[in-house]
Amino acid sequence: MAAQYKRVLLKLSGEALCGPSGFGVDPSTVDLVAEQVVRAYELGVEMALVIGAGNIWRGGDAQARGMERATADYMGMLGTVINAMALQDALERMGVVTRVQTAIEMRDVAEPYIRRRAIRHLEKGRVVIFGAGTGNPFFTTDTAAALRAMEIGAEVLLKATKVDGVYDKDPLKFAGAQRFEQLSFLEALNMGVKVMDSTALSLCMDNNLPIMVFRLEPPDSLSRAIAGEPIGTLVSA
Repeated sequence: MAAQYKRVLLKLSGEALCGPSGFGVDPSTVDLVAEQVVRAYELGVEMALVIGAGNIWRGGDAQARGMERATADYMGMLGTVINAMALQDALERMGVVTRVQTAIEMRDVAEPYIRRRAIRHLEKGRVVIFGAGTGNPFFTTDTAAALRAMEIGAEVLLKATKVDGVYDKDPLKFAGAQRFEQLSFLEALNMGVKVMDSTALSLCMDNNLPIMVFRLEPPDSLSRAIAGEPIGTLVSA
């Protein structure tokens, strides 16, 4: 198996780390995710990651109960750093040198985000995990992933989800849902696909950054996506 890309950014949901409980960080589940990253890394690809925080904090739920949106978003950013540190620990136990960079400075636990330093880490063969989103409220971690992918010069944004691509309707609810192998950015925006928000999609469209939507299923779905196998939906120009 050979990598089709030289440099990629993987977007993970926080739920990818929570295990069967549906909440928090489950160490054995984190190890399974880390094993997938290691397999892909061994193909020789330069890899960065962005992780959500839905396993720890859901800002939308807090906002619905009266919390100010900015406060809820900042709390979510802190949750992403917890997830980033958990994944860093798992990767380094498996022998992969990893750096966490955060958009909100917390120098005792991670580096501040510096674009040129992040690129240098990638060039030296280190995995880089970007935490704390963009550092700004009102932006999702999907948008942070799109932004960081473009800043580091990634060739593709890999969006790992619970389903194996983009469907015309929710495949978890409708047995006859149709999966698309390819979509244009405009088609995805017009469909209002739920796997990525419109801000992130528009940013990728404006900068011609393809998105591969696939299911993160052990042990090798990430490696197969990086090798260019059609295991999901490619959204591109």
